[in-house]
Amino acid sequence: MRIGSSTVRGVLVVAATARELDPLDCAETLICGFGPIEAAIATARALAARQYRAVLHIGIAGARDLAPGALVIGSEAVYCDLVDPTSGYPRIAHARPDSELLVAAERALPEALVAPIATSARVGGGSGCCEVEAMEGFGVLRAAAAAGVPALELRAVSNRFGAARVDWRIDEALGALSRAVPRVLEAIGA
Repeated sequence: MRIGSSTVRGVLVVAATARELDPLDCAETLICGFGPIEAAIATARALAARQYRAVLHIGIAGARDLAPGALVIGSEAVYCDLVDPTSGYPRIAHARPDSELLVAAERALPEALVAPIATSARVGGGSGCCEVEAMEGFGVLRAAAAAGVPALELRAVSNRFGAARVDWRIDEALGALSRAVPRVLEAIGA
């Protein structure tokens, strides 16, 4: 886990990789690693070590029909690895963002789609669950909720479901994120 900081205090920006955070110098950042479990552990540790006013989770994502570079604000994170309609066992498979952060992000990014984002430990694991899939959102939002810290997930599409990794347009998605994140941070008063 790497925690870096700069001039703004109070909002922790979390992403799986340094590459997703590199363009940012406007908030404290946390590299949480890949997958929902690593993301939850790293986020929980960071929130236990210091109090934050909010968490903004960012990263790239796959999508069924959205073009690379499209922005998506999570209306909820759905842990698709746990979704089993035939099971009667209770489980938490949905994590919702803070409503005030969601409204602020929608105002800041009117071009963004607001939709559920699937979380799965494997690429393609959320494709049957939601229009958009990623790997860490549920873990980050659940850790923030457990710590009582408002949180929100923001993604930029890098690929369509099933696309070969060589066809992923990661630079385009990272460019969209680097332009969007400062707008969201300003809107939430970071």
